[in-house]
Amino acid sequence: MQLSKIALWPLKQHLAVQVLGAIFLGLLTGLWTSQTPETIAEPIGAFLGFVGNLFLNALKMLIVPLVTSSVVSAVISLSNSSTESLGRLGLRTLSFYAVTSTLAIITGLLWVNLLGPGRGGDGSNVATTLGLKTEVDMATFEEHHITEMAHILEQFFPANIVDAAANGQLLGLIVFCLLFGIFSGSLSPEQQQFQRQFWDSAAKIMMKITEWVMKFAPIGAFALVAHVVSETGLASLKPLSGFAITVILALSSHMLITMPLLLFFVGRVSPVQHYRAMLPVMAMAFSTSSSSATLPLTMECVERDSGVSKDIAGFVLPIGATVNMDGTALYECVAALFLAQAYGIDLSMTTQALVVAIALFSSIGVAGVPAASLVAISIILTSIGLPIEGIAALLVVDRLLDMLRTTTNVFGDSCCAVIIARQEGEKTRIGLNHKTSRNYSP
Repeated sequence: MQLSKIALWPLKQHLAVQVLGAIFLGLLTGLWTSQTPETIAEPIGAFLGFVGNLFLNALKMLIVPLVTSSVVSAVISLSNSSTESLGRLGLRTLSFYAVTSTLAIITGLLWVNLLGPGRGGDGSNVATTLGLKTEVDMATFEEHHITEMAHILEQFFPANIVDAAANGQLLGLIVFCLLFGIFSGSLSPEQQQFQRQFWDSAAKIMMKITEWVMKFAPIGAFALVAHVVSETGLASLKPLSGFAITVILALSSHMLITMPLLLFFVGRVSPVQHYRAMLPVMAMAFSTSSSSATLPLTMECVERDSGVSKDIAGFVLPIGATVNMDGTALYECVAALFLAQAYGIDLSMTTQALVVAIALFSSIGVAGVPAASLVAISIILTSIGLPIEGIAALLVVDRLLDMLRTTTNVFGDSCCAVIIARQEGEKTRIGLNHKTSRNYSP
């Protein structure tokens, strides 16, 4: 009986623990396979690649319905709420989230261009080192490569939305979903209610399917990591360590420079005091890698320790857990440019601007979804004409970076709540000056 409990123990652990364990086992298995005779290593590697591709295909299968239902459901709910009763507060909140996410993406863009972790400074081919086999046809890529602003607008408004989605050009699909959700507000109350219920139900179904697929994430991570390491040995860890350092530096810059400046100059609050108030929240976000799971604690600390009213915290923070993903958007941008560098492709500034736009929209569209970054990165890669197989290589370091970017996401939500409260005239407990306190009741 005791042995059965020990055997079942890994299955009962949190998904993050399972994935970390799977990555470790994948590293060991890959190293062992790389040292075995080719007659043994080849079939093992083929099997591992097959299992890993099944997992990637399952993720790709979810992209279009997941993005469609999530974006439409979120926009219908937000547009109805803000137009009916929340007005100014809703506009300020969404504007703040859009600005901070854009600043985070630009920060990631600057760091990845500065450090170039995917360029292979020693002259090595990083794509080969990472075990990426799909070769990018430069002629085809140049056709797909966005070089003019007019072509960017064409991506926003494709002639055939179904054909665009089928070919992985999901930026147009996201724009269509945004417009669909916004204009649903022009329907009669009964029709609005029907649309809201339908898309909420569809989004919940897709979340359930995604959760089911993610139960196989440890198996997928094990197979993908083992397959890469079996073909490359430990050589792949060098460029991945550079990628991880780039992401960490970019996230740190956003959390330690951008957000404190906004707190001080826009919110007129003490960044140091706010950091102290949010320490339990950041620890919770880091350990769970879930903005939604951390939300109750975030609301408690923002209200109790930062002094934000229950009304504003109750409105701003749930929206932030849904649409504000500073760390995720930053990570998507760095990952896409890292993989482009690994393939030896220098993206033009116009294409990088497109990456910024897609990262912003996709971080909203798949927010709160397990493995949201994997889905969003695949959207960016297909939009700029790169194969998504590179996602497999990122799994080696993704778990740690997921913890860090979730911490960034949650801290950004709390900053928004405090700054919006100050703009609404609340006193708060961490303000640099004192205003007349007033409660906001939508």
